[in-house]
Amino acid sequence: MENKKVLLRLTNLKQYFPLKGGRFVKANDGISIEIHEGETLGIVGESGCGKSTLGRTMLQFYKQTDGRTVYYGRMLEDVAPMYFKKTIRTMVKMRKRYQDLQAKADELQKRYDAMKEDSTEKYKLADELILAKRTANNAFLDIVSIVGGFMKLDNPSEPMQLFLALFDQFATIRDLKADLANAELNLRDAEYYIKENIKNPNKAATFKSKKAKAEATIKELNAKIDAEKKKEQDIRNKLDAIRANYKDDEEFQKLEAQRDEGIDLARLKYQEMRHLRTDLQFIFQDPYSSLNPRMTVGQIVGEGMLAHGYFKRNDAQMQEAVLKTMDDCGLAPYFLHRYPHQFSGGQRQRIGIARALSVYPKFVVCDEAVSALDVSIQSQIINLLQDLKEKQNLTYMFITHDLSVVKYISDRIGVMYLGTMVELAPSQAMFSNPRHPYTEALLNAIPTTDKRRDLVILEGDIPSPVNPPKGCKFHTRCAYCTEICQHQTPELIEVEEGHFVACHHMLGENKNN
Repeated sequence: MENKKVLLRLTNLKQYFPLKGGRFVKANDGISIEIHEGETLGIVGESGCGKSTLGRTMLQFYKQTDGRTVYYGRMLEDVAPMYFKKTIRTMVKMRKRYQDLQAKADELQKRYDAMKEDSTEKYKLADELILAKRTANNAFLDIVSIVGGFMKLDNPSEPMQLFLALFDQFATIRDLKADLANAELNLRDAEYYIKENIKNPNKAATFKSKKAKAEATIKELNAKIDAEKKKEQDIRNKLDAIRANYKDDEEFQKLEAQRDEGIDLARLKYQEMRHLRTDLQFIFQDPYSSLNPRMTVGQIVGEGMLAHGYFKRNDAQMQEAVLKTMDDCGLAPYFLHRYPHQFSGGQRQRIGIARALSVYPKFVVCDEAVSALDVSIQSQIINLLQDLKEKQNLTYMFITHDLSVVKYISDRIGVMYLGTMVELAPSQAMFSNPRHPYTEALLNAIPTTDKRRDLVILEGDIPSPVNPPKGCKFHTRCAYCTEICQHQTPELIEVEEGHFVACHHMLGENKNN
């Protein structure tokens, strides 16, 4: 996937749910992955491992506790998020916070390096050191992703003012584009009703007047957008001129290389996130409870179109768009006015898929989208998802506990255990060469008709996410556990091209080490 564009990048994502007594359910605990445009990333693991929480947190159904979720399907200027402006205004304070966090991490590193190798105390300190480094890294990325090399300047007042002016341009252009979209909608409506009333001169004249007004508005808005974009480019040119003064400064250039035009979903406000809801959609696990029983299929599929301004209420053209989406998802036109209780499970899941795809998303989380269906219906839904992916250039995260399903549909597979990612690899490599003992256990537990292979059931229960084991969370059930596993959390590292594993004694190595 090295040539694929990154669509979403998760860095140290955490999702903790508070309980009484100051305790937390650690549903997602430091997940870092990249999702590439046009791929299907399968996520597998036992029930309760945090798969569904990961999908919902990425889309900010839950406000994530910590970490970054950066989306590259839109530019910063499309949303003009307030965190951009806040970062610039508090850049000096944020830089000081990062420096303090980094100093703490450096002190821990010195203590760690001075300790005796393979000592229990060193294993315990390793987790504290990893956490300190991750916290400092998040603080670093919050600043450098926006200001780049200017982070190092002692007096960044001039570039700060330019960045603030750039944000104002982003906001102005964003609002003008919203007005333009509304004017284009009015124009489309007027053209449609002129055609519908071609034999009624009075009505046609009314809509011709509306069309002319909409065309004039569109022309005016386009001119304003062009003018504001020119101002934006002038500001960018001034920033580039300042950057040119540091072309020979290695530290400045190193920081510049980490400047990031993506949008950190975790830092968006509610209304800002709504701008991106059309890009990021969700197919729910239960096709029975996820559909409103009081709404018809047409209303369910069209709800998103109305909410995001694709059509105006009672727009005659909306039904055509709804019927097209239904047809794409294998739903007959006469289903339009029926209610969810009148359909089978497979048909309801198609309705859920149609609802998600009605707003033309770029990324879709499929949360156990076929687990509640019969095997024959599962294959139909999976084939439908595959066809829609090719037609609409979709990117999927496919969450399931069924390894046979994920093998068929996924380009890459991530294996989760108790809120952490323990292995991530291309689908074929995951099945032919599993490197983590938990992955091996899952594969050995797949029922088979092959008499040469015994079915091996993974013994023991998943520990509580409220009080997970220290060190490697899988060590309480792992056949290869040693002392280091009980104290030091393994990091997810790349052991082969595109194959990442978090294990102290990964398969293929000497397990007696």
